[in-house]
Amino acid sequence: MRLSTTSRKILIRALAVVFWLGVWQIASMIIGQEILLVSPVRAAKTLIDLMGTGAFWQSVFSSFGRILLGFALAATLGAVLAALAGLSRAVRVLLEPLMHTVKATPVASFVILALIFIRSTNLSVFISFLMVLPIMYTNVLAGIDAADRKLLEMARVFRIGPLRTARSVYLSAIYPHFLSACTLALGMCWKAGVAAEVIGFPRHSIGGALYLAKLNFDTPDIFAWTLAVILLSVGFERLILALTRLLGRALGGE
Repeated sequence: MRLSTTSRKILIRALAVVFWLGVWQIASMIIGQEILLVSPVRAAKTLIDLMGTGAFWQSVFSSFGRILLGFALAATLGAVLAALAGLSRAVRVLLEPLMHTVKATPVASFVILALIFIRSTNLSVFISFLMVLPIMYTNVLAGIDAADRKLLEMARVFRIGPLRTARSVYLSAIYPHFLSACTLALGMCWKAGVAAEVIGFPRHSIGGALYLAKLNFDTPDIFAWTLAVILLSVGFERLILALTRLLGRALGGE
């Protein structure tokens, strides 16, 4: 029986995951010291044990909520600023050095500076926001610039209103760039948010749990929490991309 294209892709991805799990298992067996490298089986068992505690879910939901808030704020503001930059050359020139600075500055520098002004509880919101903002701004602006000039000229000739023009011309041009920005930013958002929690050490957070595990030399917990971050990041990405595609279909952008 021949597999469909979708089934074949899923099978190939599953085999790739199994391959790297096998590499991890072999490396763990060669090293032979759990304090240095635990096996994937031990990491999964530790994660399952953690999932049976209320503290685990409290940390997960707290971190998830903060990172999601940072992403949502950055996506919204990035799109608004890109729209303004698309309308005004002066705004574009004014924002360009700011976006380049945010992209070039290390996360650790922002975390240390932000701790002077922001409570550690809100630090991951701010850092996630900063990491996503330039990505969203740059990609949405690229979509605006990619809008078909002939269609825009036709809209002006036939006196089509700005809202209809935005939906019919700009949205179609922006949508693939916005989707690409989401794909790129979501993983970075999680990594930066959890890194901020490790440094800021807020209560009831994934980063805080990772930091405690590191202090206690609890390698299985470190790997278990890291595995949880990976799974949450992948799930978060799938959720946001699915919602983005639904919104794109509803607005006629896809």
